[in-house]
Amino acid sequence: MTATGGPEVLQLQTLPKPTIRQPGEVLIQLKGAGINPVDTKLRTRGTFYPDRSPTILGCDGAGIVDAVGEEVKNFKKGDEVYFCFGGIGGPEGNYREYAVVDHRFIAKKPKKLSFVEASAAPLVLITAWEALHDRAQIQPEHRVLIHGGAGGVGHVAIQLAKQTGAQVCTTVSSEEKGEFARSLGADHVINYRETDFVEAIMEWTDSKGVDVAFDTVGGETFAKSCGAVAMYGDLVTILQPDANMNWSTARARNLRFSLELMLTPMHQGLISALEHQTDILHCCAELFDSERLRLHLQQTFPLAEAAAAHRLLEQGGMMGKLALEVG
Repeated sequence: MTATGGPEVLQLQTLPKPTIRQPGEVLIQLKGAGINPVDTKLRTRGTFYPDRSPTILGCDGAGIVDAVGEEVKNFKKGDEVYFCFGGIGGPEGNYREYAVVDHRFIAKKPKKLSFVEASAAPLVLITAWEALHDRAQIQPEHRVLIHGGAGGVGHVAIQLAKQTGAQVCTTVSSEEKGEFARSLGADHVINYRETDFVEAIMEWTDSKGVDVAFDTVGGETFAKSCGAVAMYGDLVTILQPDANMNWSTARARNLRFSLELMLTPMHQGLISALEHQTDILHCCAELFDSERLRLHLQQTFPLAEAAAAHRLLEQGGMMGKLALEVG
């Protein structure tokens, strides 16, 4: 993209093949690129680096190592990898055939996943893991509410929460999505279009509230969630709270709030945090390969049809993820 706007600003272009410039870098022949809501926001509003053009979107990628820098010891040509890096501005995104990434920020691809499935996984895995483990410090005895349990982040968050031994409740918008959430391990499902989720949570928890609520929706849902969290409980959100929000319920319940934006380490160049995110991908690869975690890919598109993928994502109502098939 060379300008912001609708999906039509995504244009197929031929650019020079990237090359390794630093001894710790890896050249990856991409086979898939994940599509995330942040991609559509950057396309519409502008990227983190508006002075760098053209922009290639796509934070997530998976592919085959094509070459390694002289200091890279943990990867070799032919290795299958996945990662979340790039895509927030400039030409380093992953809607492309080749990418160069620092070896510290890539992980071996789960063997149980295809390239395109693996490419759809990293951003949502890291987001859910950081929210539940790093922010809320989820425990086996916890009762957890996950909003949007059929969505990209939500459907992996349900599974990661269940892996800890927690009991999980989730909100969905239809019976089909409810069945999907149950298939992932959700203990209790609330159709928020038919039922007040705060009342349902209080009934589920004997009026105590959940220990942890994970908000992937924002707005009124975030504000209402304060009344569904137990005294001294945790509420984590991936969206920015409304400037006019009334915090009285949260204050009365002594809630602890956390904000989760997994792009911060990449944008700010926080190496240790990026390495931690790579460790998350290593852990999740083991979960995939032991069949304790799965990624639901609703639909794939060829690279040339990235604009069509954006249109579908912006329509809403999806289950799981979308991805581009590359090469």
